[in-house]
Amino acid sequence: MADQELTWSGTFGRWDRRLFDAVARRHWPGADRVLPRLGRAANHGVLWGGAAAAIAVFGSAGARKAAVRGVASLALASATINTVGKWSVRRPRPLLEGVPLARQLATQPQTTSFPSGHSASAFAFATGVALAAPGWGAVLAPVAASVAFSRVYTGVHYPSDVLVGASLGVAAGFVVHRLARDAQEARIVPGGEPPAADAPALPDGAGLTVVVNTASGTAAAAGLDVLRTRLPEAEVIECDGPELPVTLAKAASRSAVLGVCGGDGTINAAATAALRAGVPLAVFPGGTLNHFAMDLGLPGTEATCRALADGHAVRVGVGRFSPGPDGGTGYFLNNFSIGAYPELLGHRLRWGPRIGGGPAALLAAWKVLRSQRPVRLRLAGRPRSAWLLFAGNGTYHGTGPTPRRRDSLGEGLLDLRLVHGGGRPGPRLLAAAFTGPLSRSPVHVATRLRSLRIAEIPAGTPLAYDGEYAEAPAALVLEGVPDALTVYRPR
Repeated sequence: MADQELTWSGTFGRWDRRLFDAVARRHWPGADRVLPRLGRAANHGVLWGGAAAAIAVFGSAGARKAAVRGVASLALASATINTVGKWSVRRPRPLLEGVPLARQLATQPQTTSFPSGHSASAFAFATGVALAAPGWGAVLAPVAASVAFSRVYTGVHYPSDVLVGASLGVAAGFVVHRLARDAQEARIVPGGEPPAADAPALPDGAGLTVVVNTASGTAAAAGLDVLRTRLPEAEVIECDGPELPVTLAKAASRSAVLGVCGGDGTINAAATAALRAGVPLAVFPGGTLNHFAMDLGLPGTEATCRALADGHAVRVGVGRFSPGPDGGTGYFLNNFSIGAYPELLGHRLRWGPRIGGGPAALLAAWKVLRSQRPVRLRLAGRPRSAWLLFAGNGTYHGTGPTPRRRDSLGEGLLDLRLVHGGGRPGPRLLAAAFTGPLSRSPVHVATRLRSLRIAEIPAGTPLAYDGEYAEAPAALVLEGVPDALTVYRPR
């Protein structure tokens, strides 16, 4: 047995073998049926590929990104193990003396033992997912640990093989997370918004009140650590749910600058409070997609802290609709819509808490495409039938009824996209997705304008703004307001 042991001997090798033997002698109820099968399921990454597919089908958009990062982390870990790890330390596999026959694999691995590729792949995938979607990561973590343990349990690896493999997998997950973050920040390019000369500089955060939406999860929590270090004098308030608008309004009324940490819906509520109080806004991106922050050129908390310390801000345009949900004026930083999307959003919000975000989105899409009727209303005095009315704050690029990216938030124009009613919603929306950004066709029309009056809206018609859902009034006016809001952004 000594000839087959670890190439480095001594105390470490002896302890490694003793722990291996202890696992072999221990009886684990039920494990003989589960762990060998689990280990085989992870061969060639099949288990993790299936998990990624399940997350993609049933998860949210953020969960799908997390699944992609998990697969990328697994690929990096596997490539590192198989090209460097296995051939750098040519450690023989353990002898199977003492390992019960029921645990042993039918086909023994032929590669070297150090480090464990299964453990690296398992922890790489789980780490890559967890760093982007902690909820899914919590589900995967015990599965990854079980796969890693199965390699010792079945006698194909020493404990140190598994520990080093798992460590390399975690490292691969962090590397991919960092590369993805850097790539995202590289895509975030500030636009041509005019500077705001009257924005105060707050080098230590005094005069800043930051309201944090605790429902935004770990992205917001991670930003808080940076915020408290860079701006120690800032007041930080954590809340969520119905308390958020009231808390934001109170914070805006007593602060020199209102700060907000959360996703696009939370930022919308903060912008509304800042506009009504006449104070600048500091945005700390903490949501899943962060459309407003990305289009503005804000990569993260560190950039906002730097802008506050320097006193550098810009003036951005906003979309305004009146009357708003509370009877006053409503605002949108990204977009406003009536028709298919608000209907889908309403179903998803209603079903999501019961069946999960992914299944709720699929069920909502099926229901809308199957039974939704076009909305009959009057636009600028003319009767229209529409599957979808989309109004963006500023000019969006790309085709289709709901494009994604803007180069500048300083225009104060509405980017209007209208999918005409008639036929079925699915073919109409699909056809609109292939038409040009300013095309005019029987299916889709797009134009830019300063304001639009919408009247004769049927009772019960929903509207959506920045991902929020509300019931539309009988008539309303949409307007693009240039240079309305001061927002901090680094030079």
